[in-house]
Amino acid sequence: MSKIKVLIPIYNDWKSAFKLLEDIELQVNDLNHEFSIIIVNDCSTEERPINDFNFNNLKSIKIVNMKRNKGHARCNASGLRYIAEHEEYDYIIPMDGDGEDRVEEITLLIDKVNDYPDKVITANRVKRSEGFFFKFCYLLHKYLTFIFTGQSIKFGNFICLPKFAVNKMIKEKATWSSFSGAVVKLFNDRKSIPSIRGKRFFGPSKMSFINLLKHSLSIIAVFKITLLIRSIFFLIAYLFLVIGKISVITLIPVIGIIIMMFSVIILSKRENMSEFENSLENINSVDLLK
Repeated sequence: MSKIKVLIPIYNDWKSAFKLLEDIELQVNDLNHEFSIIIVNDCSTEERPINDFNFNNLKSIKIVNMKRNKGHARCNASGLRYIAEHEEYDYIIPMDGDGEDRVEEITLLIDKVNDYPDKVITANRVKRSEGFFFKFCYLLHKYLTFIFTGQSIKFGNFICLPKFAVNKMIKEKATWSSFSGAVVKLFNDRKSIPSIRGKRFFGPSKMSFINLLKHSLSIIAVFKITLLIRSIFFLIAYLFLVIGKISVITLIPVIGIIIMMFSVIILSKRENMSEFENSLENINSVDLLK
């Protein structure tokens, strides 16, 4: 029986978080593994409601309360480090706390783990639930990432990491900035399950266009050397093709590539290993719900 920690970052979404815990409690009932929950509370400003549910199928539930808000990616990174240093575990499954990572897919992950116990298992998106504009932007993000880095990234934070993989992740500075980017950088031989993006339990999605853009560029920043090389070759080839036809319109792609290059270089500075190594100093307290 493996010890599995489900890592859930939360910011002011307690109603969804407790709904997720109820669903996990039901889902893991027939799975022959020991499940525990680690919630990373990213300095929420809303008061946590009193929980009066009985969780018989979950071994333990802990809430790690942070002193300062660091954002979703860094909550996951801090959570990995906390579990690696303070918990006994065999696998970690990070999940969004709002319902968009579907609980029923935990069973698919575990089935895959049973077949491939020493592999990183990703939940590759095959269908999304957002509106047309968001889907279009997300598709654009995927194509840009592939064109400029050579990486096709179809998954987010919802994955299953065996212990050896966690130990690599907490030694990689890219984890502090882009969780999925770090996974792709470190682990070529991954297995996957098909995943459908679920709908939020309560309220609208918190992923705005700006946040999606930042998320996309943070992933690309993990592969910034490849980006710079490909961008330079693109600019040389493009300028050769349009030479003699230079105008404001033909310069738009050039300006766009240059802006992207500078944005990626700036975002790559988020990959701060010193901050990552000291991230547990941001913990204010740890509450044990079970």
